[in-house]
Amino acid sequence: MSTVLNFLLLVVGFVALIKGADMFVDGSAALAKNFRVPGVIIGLTVVAMGTSAPELAVSVSAAVKGSNAIAISNVVGSNLFNMLVVLGVCAMISTVPVDDAIIKRDFPFNIVISILMFLFPALPLITSGKLFSTPMDTEDAGKLSRVAGIVFLVFFVGYIAFLIYNAMKNKTGEEEDIKTMPYWKCAVFILVGVGCIVAGGQLVVENAKAIARTFGMSETLIGLTIIAFGTSLPELVTSVVAAKKGENGLAVGNVVGSNIFNILLILGVSATISPITVNMASIFDMGLLVIFTIITYVICFNKKVTRAEGAVMVLAYIAEVVFAAMR
Repeated sequence: MSTVLNFLLLVVGFVALIKGADMFVDGSAALAKNFRVPGVIIGLTVVAMGTSAPELAVSVSAAVKGSNAIAISNVVGSNLFNMLVVLGVCAMISTVPVDDAIIKRDFPFNIVISILMFLFPALPLITSGKLFSTPMDTEDAGKLSRVAGIVFLVFFVGYIAFLIYNAMKNKTGEEEDIKTMPYWKCAVFILVGVGCIVAGGQLVVENAKAIARTFGMSETLIGLTIIAFGTSLPELVTSVVAAKKGENGLAVGNVVGSNIFNILLILGVSATISPITVNMASIFDMGLLVIFTIITYVICFNKKVTRAEGAVMVLAYIAEVVFAAMR
């Protein structure tokens, strides 16, 4: 198969992932609305998980096929992209305000689970004193075990339950505007959406691996860059459009929420299905993600992200990608 065809199929895969996620969210939200589920709960569960569907499909497909580097680097790369590029670009367009609840609740939780994600595979290296002496090209440097995956899923269920409880306790009279549709149409949207997500995930993984082989790129690098960009495209487009309209107050919440879902849901499901071997490059990237997450948290303490800070964040992402390509 030619490289051009691989690229075309990769793009088709991304389109299928994004369109499939949209259809799945619309169908599931309408079905939940038909059963009189409150809009706030639909938003916190169905819609939020739907936006993580592209990353979930790619990582699970990769884990099942034994492409562990793609499964891990897709999540790490997406989280870095969300944190530095999506938030950074929004701030460059217009200063981004940060809500108190994000600073006090969601961001600290995001830091804790990011550290956990790093420690699960890195702890044996840390305790043996080999963390800094292990070569970057070591393929079997650590592991995300099935136990780690189950721990992430337990945290995920607890986090969702807490959000729903908190939302219902502080519920206002406003309901999310969710379109209703007949039950048969809901079923069609859900089934076609899931089909597109699964097929898109398969296309992305297979063609990304082929492109990586053709250009001599590692699966870690292609997962950290091309796949991460493709699966994070919906968040970027949505946030930039909102920022241009001056409605970027939710930008930090969307980024932090997406990153929490990526770690807990995607790595949780992937590792529970099939324990993931982690290479040293990915462990290094996980450490960088922890550092950048803490730095972004410190920036958000001022309850805003300025244009200058946004520009620095985007430059930091570019520098990280260049470093990843050169190592």
